[in-house]
This record gives sequence, C-alpha cells and structure tokens, in this order.
Amino acid sequence: MTNGRSKLLWEFTRNFLTLVGAIAFYYLVPLSSDERPIWRLVLFVVFLSLLIYLIVQQLIKQVAAGPDPGVRVRSLITLLYPVVVLFALIYYVMQDSDPTQFESLQTRTDALYYTVITLGTVGYGDVHAVGQAARIVTTIQVAFDLVVIGALIAVASSRFQIVPTRAGKRIAADSRSDPTGHSESSS
Repeated sequence: MTNGRSKLLWEFTRNFLTLVGAIAFYYLVPLSSDERPIWRLVLFVVFLSLLIYLIVQQLIKQVAAGPDPGVRVRSLITLLYPVVVLFALIYYVMQDSDPTQFESLQTRTDALYYTVITLGTVGYGDVHAVGQAARIVTTIQVAFDLVVIGALIAVASSRFQIVPTRAGKRIAADSRSDPTGHSESSS
C-alpha cells in the first residue's frame, strides 16, 4: 500500500514540476520583435513538427503499454503542456507581429488565457481571433484539442470498461458472454 502511495505521490510531483517548468519556460523564453516574419513561420513549422513527433511517440508508448490506462493518462498529460505552451507562444508572437490579429490580446498572460479557454472549448469572447492568420492557427489548435480531449475521454471510458475476474485477470465488461452470444449462467 505504501509503495502505491509513493508512486502516486511521485507521479503527482512529476506532473506538477512539469507544469511549473512549462509555465516558467513560457514566461521566460525570450521573444524578439524582429521584423522578419519568415523566421517566425519557420519556427511555427518546426515547433508544430516537434509537437506532431511528440504525439506520435506518445501514441507508440500507449500502444506498447497495452490496456494500462495509467500510462495513457500520463502520456496525454505529457502532451497537454507543450500544446498549451506552443499555441500560447504562437498567439503572443502573432499579436506582437501584427496587433490586428486578436481583439484584447496584449500580454503573455492574455495569450495563455486564450489558449486555455480555447482548449477548454469555453470561448468567453473577451479575447478572440480577428485576423485570418490568427483564425487559421486557432483552427489548428482546436483540431489538436479535439484529438487530446477525445483521447482523454477514450482513456477515461476504457477504465470503466475493464472489470476484474475472480482469477485476478482483467476482461472487458461486454466479453462476459460465451462465443455463441449467450450470457454466463448464474450457477
């Protein structure tokens, strides 16, 4: 029992420190107001490529883990932090380059707020995309968010579909019938 608690505490601590590190990176990464937009486009493509690579790596990790929902939840949380940081940085840089892209987005905190609100599909409307480039990037973020949220729902629902048997093996809840489709007898 103690080993399980210490493992859970370690997981919580690791996730918390990862979150703190992601937020610190977000606020401390230097961004210049260089007037050459091509390097920003290149960085966007590079970071988006890295994010896609990270997603593929996490999917491979999930497939290798089999039915263990704990691994899937951890890998999705691992994906969530870079998605939020990447899109918040992109929004901030976009607004810095062209102040007509967003309504009411002026600081890094505004960009982070907009990213989290978009991730949560809440959309209060106080900060919103106005320019075409901002709308394109927001659409890309919504697509990523749908994948992440869909995966979280799939992981959460799969946890409830697995039930233990008396022998200690796990089986899916709907596979308790025999191959002919008849349910088990209650003898």
